[in-house]
Amino acid sequence: MKLVITEKPSVATALAHALGARDSHDGYIEGRGYVVTWCFGHLIELAMPEEFDPDYKKWNLADLPIIPENWRYRFIPATAKQFKIIKALMAREDVTSLVEATDAGREGELIFRLVYLLSGCRKPFERLWISSMEDEAILDGFENLKPSKEYDSLYEAALCRERADWLVGMNGSRLFHACMDRPSASAAL
Repeated sequence: MKLVITEKPSVATALAHALGARDSHDGYIEGRGYVVTWCFGHLIELAMPEEFDPDYKKWNLADLPIIPENWRYRFIPATAKQFKIIKALMAREDVTSLVEATDAGREGELIFRLVYLLSGCRKPFERLWISSMEDEAILDGFENLKPSKEYDSLYEAALCRERADWLVGMNGSRLFHACMDRPSASAAL
């Protein structure tokens, strides 16, 4: 049995239809040797600064820049149930491999890899890379799944972008806030 993980429910429905999987369950569709599930976009995000160090709860100019030594993640509460469903599907004994079917691009790669890693999954996976939701394109894509290793650099690029966004956003927001609160701080810059 292959577990197919998409980014969105609509994509999961299209893939399941093309693959002939018809049995709907809470959070997934199953049939004909496939279990198809979805992520609702991001299920996991980088932790807030105060989750790295409680002292960061108070915004203090002297703490900047905040640069985590070890990056931590947190589960998005609104999608925690779906993460648990995916993790349970990954652990099923009849699931022998996975198909990464998130969107073809850097964000899709990040979404799948974080769910895979934080689930503790070690099962092999392949990458579906398609640009059409037509049944013929989907079936052709499944006939030509790519080795996951081919997308390791894309995942690493996604991690870099995610962490750069966090560093600029968290530090920039706090710096801007400090400058707005203390005009003398902005003059010193």
